Amino acid sequence: MSPRQKFDVVIIGAGAAGLHCAWQAAARGLQVLVVDHAKQAGKKILISGGGRCNFTNMYASPENYLSANPHFCKSALSRYTQWDFIALVEKHGIAYHEKTLGQLFCDNSAKDIVRMLLDECDQYGAQVKLRTAIQDVSHDGAVFNVSTEQGTFVAPQLVVACGGLSMPKLGATPFGYQLAEQFRHRILPVRAGLVPFTLHDDTKQAFSELSGLSLDVVASNDRASFKEAMLFTHRGLSGPSMLQLSSYWHPGETFSVDLLPGHDAMQELQQLRQQKPKQSLHTALQSWFPKRFAQLFADQQQWPERKLADCSNALLAEVAQQLHHWQVKPNGTEGYRTAEVTLGGVDTDDLSSKTMQSKLQPGLFFIGEVVDVTGWLGGYNFQWAWASAHACAESLEFVGS
Repeated sequence: MSPRQKFDVVIIGAGAAGLHCAWQAAARGLQVLVVDHAKQAGKKILISGGGRCNFTNMYASPENYLSANPHFCKSALSRYTQWDFIALVEKHGIAYHEKTLGQLFCDNSAKDIVRMLLDECDQYGAQVKLRTAIQDVSHDGAVFNVSTEQGTFVAPQLVVACGGLSMPKLGATPFGYQLAEQFRHRILPVRAGLVPFTLHDDTKQAFSELSGLSLDVVASNDRASFKEAMLFTHRGLSGPSMLQLSSYWHPGETFSVDLLPGHDAMQELQQLRQQKPKQSLHTALQSWFPKRFAQLFADQQQWPERKLADCSNALLAEVAQQLHHWQVKPNGTEGYRTAEVTLGGVDTDDLSSKTMQSKLQPGLFFIGEVVDVTGWLGGYNFQWAWASAHACAESLEFVGS
């Protein structure tokens, strides 16, 4: 192997964004190399969606993304839409289905998506080198030099697609941020997103008895509101509504949970008092909830176990208030260990929204999760990976040797 191999572009990261960018750039005639320290390409793709990969969302739009600059994602998302990626999936004969809320999953396995991307790379000649740890990256005024234990790879263009900090067990590292800082880019504060909440010890112990129980709720704070399922766990609260809200939550804050969306708890409690006056308040809650939740929640709120006939309107109003506005103050989140994404990242102010190229270092590009653009749960982050990769691939230049 030559100690210095030349390419038109070197892409760091063999994940969703990196592989998608690689085959599209190669399809335009560029000599492309993808390098990754992992043993396997697309590791995050493989575990996503319970192993079936929620590869995009039919309703993806800029409103589904968080960023210090909410306008940044618009250009890329408009030029490579969910329908473009769906067409690629269909071209490869991959069967898929909508699960809920526009979320599209493979019928069979997430392996189908990784295989599709690698097949496209093979077809157009993009090389993918795994188990290749990067020792140093430098720019000599003309080209980037990417030094690895397998030699130095040289290219006038470098694409950073190595993700964020979420799920370190899959090999996530801060390398992308460090590389950005090396070339004078600012990194906006990073934190775990789409991640379960943990509860304080006393509350956690009480609600751990409900582990595995799911309720349809509306979870809200001053920034966002999500109507989806909430799941009790041994450590706290999870499920789609909690994961979604976690991206809009800051440590120390309280959020509200409507446990009975679509109901008027006060009116229905008054009706029950008329219809079943001898029924206890705790039993009445079982009209809406599983028995174990009804009993535990009533105990937590210290509601007296009395007959409905003996419950005043003031007490019923208090119960209704708690059911529609249960206040939750988490202890924290489970952090990067289980987070699906990393919020924050490379400041978009220093990137072109059209090409994803650095404004500070010509030939340097950032795509995917490493950038300060984070999507909702439900295929939105993959769509950002595909769209930002496409924007980058379209703007890469053929250099030749």
